Amino acid sequence: MLNIISIFIGLFALLFAIPAFLPFLGWAYWLVIPIALVGLAVGAMADGKAGRNLNIVVIVIGVVRLMMGGGII
Repeated sequence: MLNIISIFIGLFALLFAIPAFLPFLGWAYWLVIPIALVGLAVGAMADGKAGRNLNIVVIVIGVVRLMMGGGII
């Protein structure tokens, strides 16, 4: 059950991450990363690995995008 919740949190974060790829919306990753971190914590408590892995991918994409835009130095 926790794995399904983690997947839903990851998909929710991914929905916010998609428009954040547009120019001038990169600041939205400051909201996406904490949401995905919550999903990662829930996924870490689950038996399955799919939700945890989805949230890890969303976090990595967000951090890389912030680094490219100068949000994280």
